[in-house]
Amino acid sequence: MPRYTDHDVEHYDRPRRRTRPRTKDRPAHEDAVDGMVVTVDRGRFTLLVGDTVVTAMKARPLGRKGVVVGDRVRVVGDVSGEDGALARIVEVTERSTVLRRTADDDDPVERVIVANATQLVVVTALTDPEPRPRLIDRALVAAFDAGLSPLLALTKADLADPEVLLSTYRSLGVPWVVTHRGEDRVVHGLDALRERLAGQISVLVGHSGVGKSTLVNALVPDARRETGHVNAVTGRGRHTSTSAILLPLPAEWGEQGWIVDTPGIRSFGLAHVQPEHLIEAFPDLDEMTEECPRGCTHSEDEPECGLDDALRDGVADPERVASFRRLLAARSITEY
Repeated sequence: MPRYTDHDVEHYDRPRRRTRPRTKDRPAHEDAVDGMVVTVDRGRFTLLVGDTVVTAMKARPLGRKGVVVGDRVRVVGDVSGEDGALARIVEVTERSTVLRRTADDDDPVERVIVANATQLVVVTALTDPEPRPRLIDRALVAAFDAGLSPLLALTKADLADPEVLLSTYRSLGVPWVVTHRGEDRVVHGLDALRERLAGQISVLVGHSGVGKSTLVNALVPDARRETGHVNAVTGRGRHTSTSAILLPLPAEWGEQGWIVDTPGIRSFGLAHVQPEHLIEAFPDLDEMTEECPRGCTHSEDEPECGLDDALRDGVADPERVASFRRLLAARSITEY
């Protein structure tokens, strides 16, 4: 029996979908205004349009194009910022930098963490929890690959000597700042960090429990980021930041700066990083590899690498070459 009879309204033909002629012409959106993505939450985007906080959604013509924290966008619709108002993101402008990672080294899917940042701040505690140099190495590799300036922010210097960890990274030329909490529970050593953050868009990354949210609250008093504690049994911290958020630094600092607080990480896949991109971040070493055979990865087991020739000739700094090759090896080390 047919589903409908001649007496049912549903029997008659309905207009078919997509009967409207397609056109390549798209609205010019000449009335669109500029905004910056502050945070992303389940398909809704919080933007700063001037000084106004605006909630927006992605326009359909953008398709699968991702919109991430730090993106500069063009917006139409209701940008009043009033309760219940909703704007539309119609364009994502070209990104100057992209910080990305993969979940694992064999994962082909890249995950963009933040766009248009200028500096990557690797936050690590000197103890409680213990530093994880391999995870730090991987974060530095991601920074060099993305064209970001790296910075080490060492916390809890009141509990351990920073020199032990700093000796590992000094040859790379990575700058650092050291902070600690006094008996008054106030974070000390922030002046040097403020100088490094002023005028920059800085992404703070680090595994849980290193004091990242504590630093954010000290730098931006009204941020009110939740802080956690370190499990005494596992030595691991508890995730307190659940999504990345862009925060403006206080205006009294002078030149406008921003920080991006990110959730604590436990892995930093580098499947997207190629050796030739990594060595470009070290111009002095890159120059020594001009005569390397095609496809040379510049690792220790390469038979004709220019770095080995430079070491034999006394041109290269052995500690710097060793540090670079340690970063190179970090791409394939899965335990950290």
